[in-house]
Formats: sequence, structure tokens, C-alpha cells
Amino acid sequence: MSELNYFIHETAIVDEGAQIGKETKIWHFAHVMNTAIIGEKCVIGQNVFIGNKVKLGNQVKIQNNVSLYEGVECEDDVFLGPSCVFTNITNPRAFIERKEQFKKTLVEKGASIGANATIICGNSIGEYAMIGAGSVVTKPVKAFSLVVGNPAKHLYWISVHGHRLDFDSLGISICPETKKAYQLLNDKVILLEPLAEL
Repeated sequence: MSELNYFIHETAIVDEGAQIGKETKIWHFAHVMNTAIIGEKCVIGQNVFIGNKVKLGNQVKIQNNVSLYEGVECEDDVFLGPSCVFTNITNPRAFIERKEQFKKTLVEKGASIGANATIICGNSIGEYAMIGAGSVVTKPVKAFSLVVGNPAKHLYWISVHGHRLDFDSLGISICPETKKAYQLLNDKVILLEPLAEL
């Protein structure tokens, strides 16, 4: 760690003005633009680009070869897999400047995006959702939803810890790892209070 309480590899470029939280690590050949905001305890992998006005919460982990452009915001505990792709405009043309038309993409708390997935701008990824590797997200993804394919479609519901939730006739499912209960109500998953230990 540096005297500023975060680590920047000697090959990385962090432009003056960028805000970096304590205990964050920025690795080989990454580039952080001057108005980016990065929270605490983040890990920024090799060859990652973080553009202007991008905002990352705490404990965000970005694997190698990911580019985050203006309009992307990731909340706490988000995981971005290797070479996943974000866009920021729906109708790009090299000969037309449309910077005023950038669309926001929000990745909510605890969500994970698999390797080589593509997120079309203007969509939100709900809390603890998971995007399968290579999927193409063309519409908003609900919290606790696992989506796969091109275009990405809901496959099943998952827990905070990433386990499949199989709901009973009352709409209740228990995470096998944490024993916490979830309820499926009106096509929405709700995390209930944890069950008492037996």
C-alpha cells in the first residue's frame, strides 16, 4: 500500500483528480480517468479502463480486460468477469458525436457479470443477479435472477450466495449454504429473516 492507503501498480495510469478509496488495488496497465470515483477495497484487474464519471462502490472486483465507460455505475460488492463489455449508446456512428446521449447502466449491490457478457446500455442489473458467461443483456434484469443466452433470458432464481432457489408451493426456498429463507411473491424474490439454528 502507498502512503495514500491504496495500491497502484507502476504500469497503471491514474489521472489526477480520480478518487480512489482506501485498500483498493489497481493492477497492471489499468487506466483510471480523472473524474472516476472508486470505493474502498476494490480490485481493478489488468488492462481495465475506467472512464470519466464512472462510479464504483466498495469491494467491487473487476477482472482483466474490462472497459467501463461514462454512464456505468456499480454498487457495492459487484463482480465483473473477464472481458465483459459495457456500451453507453444504442446507435453509435464513428462520424456522429453523441456524447450527450450516453445512457446510464446501473449494476446493483452484489450482482455478478460473467466472462465475455455484453451489457447493452440503459439497463439495470438487480441486486445479487447473475449474468451467465457470454450472455447479451438487452433489458433490465431482476434482483436474484440468473440470466443466460443471447438475448439473455431468466433461467432461475438464486440466493445472495449464488445458489439455485427452488420454491415450494408456498413460495419459500432455503439457501443451502446460509439456511436463509427467500420468498417468491409476484415474480419478485424477497430475502426473509434468517432461520433459527436447529
